[in-house]
Amino acid sequence: MLELIKSLSIDESIFDALKKQNITDPTQIQKVAIPKALSTKDLIVQSETGSGKTLAYLIPIFERIKRSGNSDLFSIILVPTHELAVQVHKQIELLSQNSDIKLNSALIIGNVNIDRQIIKLREKPQIIVGSAGRILELIKKKKITAHTVKTIIIDEADRMLLDNALIDVKAVIKTTLKERQIMMFSATISNETVNKAQEIMKEFEFIKIEGVSSIPSSIEHYYFVADQREKIDMLRKLVRAVNPQKAIVFANRNDDIEVIKEKLLFHKIDAEAIQGKNGKLDRKFALDEFRSGKVQLLIASDIAARGIDIEGITHVFNLNAPEDPKAYQHRVGRTGRGGRNGVVMSIVTSREVEVIKSYEKAFNIKIAKRSIYKGVIIEPRIHTRNRAQK
Repeated sequence: MLELIKSLSIDESIFDALKKQNITDPTQIQKVAIPKALSTKDLIVQSETGSGKTLAYLIPIFERIKRSGNSDLFSIILVPTHELAVQVHKQIELLSQNSDIKLNSALIIGNVNIDRQIIKLREKPQIIVGSAGRILELIKKKKITAHTVKTIIIDEADRMLLDNALIDVKAVIKTTLKERQIMMFSATISNETVNKAQEIMKEFEFIKIEGVSSIPSSIEHYYFVADQREKIDMLRKLVRAVNPQKAIVFANRNDDIEVIKEKLLFHKIDAEAIQGKNGKLDRKFALDEFRSGKVQLLIASDIAARGIDIEGITHVFNLNAPEDPKAYQHRVGRTGRGGRNGVVMSIVTSREVEVIKSYEKAFNIKIAKRSIYKGVIIEPRIHTRNRAQK
């Protein structure tokens, strides 16, 4: 990372700040996107979950704010969810606290007291992070002056450019001057997203970082075979056996998520759930309970879990095996971050074992078969009856 920062004449204190977060090597997306972002090009960037997209746009913003030397509002970062806004805001605070580039950031999201946000805006933040709807509301109230904005980030662009959200995104952009830079980042970019982007961007460069199909070696992988109707009971036994500090349980269907939660709660296992049907307050409550450690398990679908970046997840449980290996990779990426150890346990039917084999082939990893016997996880060949035969 230091070599990249030096080559681009970026303030070296940013490297010191990243080092305090144990970030010393740039990811592929950072190597490609940071130089282009500094050149003020409009960009559409596609790179998989967990690839370092947030720093790929924050580092250039910090450097450009430093070079500009003014304290006006420089950047608006638009995101689709409360929790992603909080994560980006916290990363900005960390970079500011740990580097020589001191700046203010304001978190502006819906369903929060607007008067407190207005008070925060009086501190003249250089960066605003939040939802397009609430930011637009405050622009209309003349509490945000957007004509000084030089860079607009649209994070999770494939969600932000959906029809309902797109109206507010366009309206926010129209309040800024035409010379501003727009950058879109997302794990997936559809043709429809590109078509909609053309309505609001100048000539842009499309950057796509192909997945390197790698999974950190610090993560251990196991699978357990169970009948479909016995999967939740197997999950309960595994949770009792490993007693994870903090774990995500992935299920494929929203209808299953509440059922799983209720059955775990019945067995005195603390769990919360997030799904598409959750209101914003319910979702926030569930994530806050999980983040704080008040509950041990968070049950989620792949879609509901998008944008979640919670520290300290030690285990991932797959109650359903996704057919697409990339979905497995994204789930796995919730644990083992920053070089820490992580464990992934998949509960599959005998028919789903072939899917497990496809993961091994795709990522060149070993997913070991295990069983549970009297509350202890064992290798299948080690069984009381086998021992007796010996």
